[in-house]
Amino acid sequence: MKHSGLLILFISLLTGCVQAAEPYKADFQKLETGKVPDEFLILDGAFSIKEEDGNKFLELPGAPLDTFGVLFGPTLGPNTLAKARIFGAAKGRRYPVFSLGVSGQGGYKLQVAPAKKAIELLRGEAVLATVPYDWQPGKWTLLKLQFRSEGEKYKVEGKVWTEKTEEPKSWMITAEDTSKPSDGRASVSGNPFSGTPIRFDDLEVSSLDQSKSEQLIK
Repeated sequence: MKHSGLLILFISLLTGCVQAAEPYKADFQKLETGKVPDEFLILDGAFSIKEEDGNKFLELPGAPLDTFGVLFGPTLGPNTLAKARIFGAAKGRRYPVFSLGVSGQGGYKLQVAPAKKAIELLRGEAVLATVPYDWQPGKWTLLKLQFRSEGEKYKVEGKVWTEKTEEPKSWMITAEDTSKPSDGRASVSGNPFSGTPIRFDDLEVSSLDQSKSEQLIK
């Protein structure tokens, strides 16, 4: 009986690990408009579920002008792939800033900074890498962020492209790090500098070994 109990405990723990590693997807279509469900951890900001032309999404209002974010999915460490579809609009010479992240608040972020005409990789608030990027306002932008271990180092890679265009075949921006951030949930965040709402949709996060055979966002 004692061994049977240990076996049950082991199976339960193993099952829990498998469940935690399953790919997480949120497209908001089955959710009611209005309040954001408890499974999403709002760090700050008046996020809500909105609908337009039959499509539901997570929306950050155009005011106040500050950076706000949401955590989603399971807690994961290295060897993680996250994806998101984000919509923003320009107003005159004012542009939004938005990002996709992994490993919680202090982890890595792939950030689109239209005013700089660039995309950036950050760890916390520190910029690790920057490359030029010509953002298209008023269109959905797709972001993909990969965080993996390479021996004693950690590699972060990202790509960004406009919806209905071909996904870049190679990573557009990369950075290496020597210290591992804490495990954490994936995130999306934005600052509506243009005074217009920022919309988030098709949020996904999975372990790399599971995502190899899947084509999740196209």
